[in-house]
Amino acid sequence: MRCTIFLMAMLMTIALSPARAQDDAHPAGDDMLQETPPGMDDVNMQGMAMSPAEASPPDASPPPAVRDPHAYADGYDFGPIPRPRFVDEHRFASLSMDRLEWVHASHHTVTAYDLQAWYGRDYDRAVLKAEGEVDGGELQEARTELLWGHAVASFWDTQLGVRYDNGVDPGRGWLAFGVQGLAPYWFEVNAAAYVSDAGHSTLRLSAEYELLLTQRLLLQPRLEANFYGKRDAVRALGSGLSDLVGGIRLRFEIRRELAPYIGIEWMGKYGATADYARALGDVDYETRLVAGIRCWF
Repeated sequence: MRCTIFLMAMLMTIALSPARAQDDAHPAGDDMLQETPPGMDDVNMQGMAMSPAEASPPDASPPPAVRDPHAYADGYDFGPIPRPRFVDEHRFASLSMDRLEWVHASHHTVTAYDLQAWYGRDYDRAVLKAEGEVDGGELQEARTELLWGHAVASFWDTQLGVRYDNGVDPGRGWLAFGVQGLAPYWFEVNAAAYVSDAGHSTLRLSAEYELLLTQRLLLQPRLEANFYGKRDAVRALGSGLSDLVGGIRLRFEIRRELAPYIGIEWMGKYGATADYARALGDVDYETRLVAGIRCWF
C-alpha cells in the first residue's frame, strides 16, 4: 500500500515538471505581449497601427443636426430670449438748443436762436439745423438745413443735404455739404459749403471752445465767418469775406441739460457787404450784449 502511494506521487511530480518549467520561461506579464487576441490576424494588426484619420471611413461626415458654432443667427431668436442687439443697431434722438438769447445792440434788440436736432444710429442719422433772428415778432433772417450725417471717424461726421434761407430778404435754396466734429484740443468745428439754385456759392466756418472754470461755471469763446463766391445784390451780400462774428459767453450749469449765460459779442461786415449795409442805413460794425439759456434733451 505504501509502495502504491509512493509510485503515484512520483508520477504526478514527473507530469507537472514540464508545465512549471514553461511558466518559468514565460512570465505572466509577457503573455499580453506575446499572445495575439482571438480573431485578430495580420491585417487587423496593421489597421491598429494606422492613425485615427487614416483608419476612419473616407465618407465620414458630421451628423445632419450639427450647426456651425461660429455662424451668426441673424434674424433668429434664441427661444424666448430675443437676439441681442448691438449699440449701433439702436436709434436715438437728441435736441440741442445751443443759443436761445436776447441780443441788445446800440440801435435795436432782437431774439436769436440756434438749434440742432438729430435722429438715427451712431453711423447714420438725419440732422436738422436752424438759426435765425426775430425782431418785433417778425423774422428778420433764418437759415434752416435738413441733412444726412454719416460718421467717418471718431468724433467726426460728414453732412449732405439742403439749406433754405428766408426772412426779410427773398428766399434762397442751397445744396449743402459739410463736416462737423471735435478737433484736437477739444475745439468744436463746423465747416460747410453751399451752392444755390441761382449759381451762388458760400462757405460757412464756425468754431467754439469750452473752458471749464469750475465744475458748473464755463467760459465759451465762439467765432463764425461767412464767405461768398460772388456778389448777390438781391440779398445785399458781397463776394469774399462777408461778415465775421466773435463772442464770449459765461455759462452756469444748473444741470448739464440746463444752463443760463451772459456774454458779449462783436459783429463786423466787410467788403461790398459793408458797402451795402451803409447804403441801406445799417451799421457795418457793432458790439452786442447777449443773455440767454442753453439746453438739450
